[in-house]
Amino acid sequence: MLDIKTVRKDPRGVAQALSARGFVFDVEQFERLDARRRQADIDSQNLQAERKKASRQIGVLVGQGVSVDEAKAQVNEVLDKIAQDLDALTSQAKQAQADMEALLMATPNIPAADVPAGASEDDNVEVSRWGEPGVFSFDVRDHVAIGETLALLDAETASKITGARFTVMYGDLARLHRALIQFMLDLHIGEHGYQEVYVPYIVNADSLRGTGQLPKFEDDLFKLRAEQDLYLIPTAEVPVTNIARDRVFEDAELGQHGLRFTCHTPCFRSEAGSYGKDTRGMIRQHQFEKVELVQLVRPTQSAQALEALCTHAEKVLQRLELPYRKVILCAGDLGFAAVKTYDLEVWLPGQAAYREISSCSNVADFQARRMQARWRNPETGKPELLHTLNGSGLAIGRTLVAIMENYQNEDGSVSVPTALQPYMGGVATIGR
Repeated sequence: MLDIKTVRKDPRGVAQALSARGFVFDVEQFERLDARRRQADIDSQNLQAERKKASRQIGVLVGQGVSVDEAKAQVNEVLDKIAQDLDALTSQAKQAQADMEALLMATPNIPAADVPAGASEDDNVEVSRWGEPGVFSFDVRDHVAIGETLALLDAETASKITGARFTVMYGDLARLHRALIQFMLDLHIGEHGYQEVYVPYIVNADSLRGTGQLPKFEDDLFKLRAEQDLYLIPTAEVPVTNIARDRVFEDAELGQHGLRFTCHTPCFRSEAGSYGKDTRGMIRQHQFEKVELVQLVRPTQSAQALEALCTHAEKVLQRLELPYRKVILCAGDLGFAAVKTYDLEVWLPGQAAYREISSCSNVADFQARRMQARWRNPETGKPELLHTLNGSGLAIGRTLVAIMENYQNEDGSVSVPTALQPYMGGVATIGR
């Protein structure tokens, strides 16, 4: 959520900054709500002053010869009226505050100054490439054809069990999927200094509001029951970042680079509005696995932390020897909470295209303000908002797709990347 002080100071400047992402911020509505809330506060303070003044009138009236009972009756009549007016003003102030919060909760973050202009993913800017797409001496197949030929990937049975956009994996393919999870966790913990955490896969509405999925993206979530404020997680970012909700960390707890958490979870998304997109195979599913990276840092560290977090995700692709490119998202393609995002896009021979496999985002204090996630600045001794960052390190299903397609052999088998063979008991090829 944006800082109301910043918006109040220059609402038109904020509107101009948000227009870069194609968002229209209603300045007039903001100013109207803000004026209504402030006027209710002023009127309330004036009435409270009148109530104090009225309470002192009992002694004045008695001094003028009015009986105590009569003086109390006169003053209580005035106090009752003031109390009624105060209740009405309190209600008005609460409603104005609620309307203001609703407006700000629906407002995205302001893009960083170095985010390129643009309206869609077509305007994203390539930063770098790593590796060269392989050259095959045979007609390449996509991961679905490979998996079905090996009888290791089964969408038909998954559809019978649940419905569309689910998958059953068998044998060495399921083992390779599991190996990827362990490999990524070991890399991030052992080399990049992340602490592994295990978190609930079900979260409440407050957690989703804290990270920005609610209220805007409720249609993309799986809610458990209408009468419950409980949802299946769309990403581990939600429960892991909410570890910091309503907390004040001492500076020493943050260490040199802030707090780094990594977590493996399933993720559940309804994919509302994506009908017809990537319905074939494992690119876009309702249930998938991910190893998530979350950082909680001091405000001065977040720009540098984003660069580090992105290199941590890149290292996975490099160890697996998968060609990829890194792009910076333009303002119009930024996620709701992000000020700056890098996407990593892995090469998929079956599609002859680069496809997103990780998004690494700096959210600045946007989530922390919603969650009241703070640290105590030793220079001031006062709590201040943290900056939060998150990224996939990586999405397991899409990484598996990339391995199947980039490591496919003419006989239909799939070679296992060298980095994963220890996690596969030395198995070097699946499908033979």
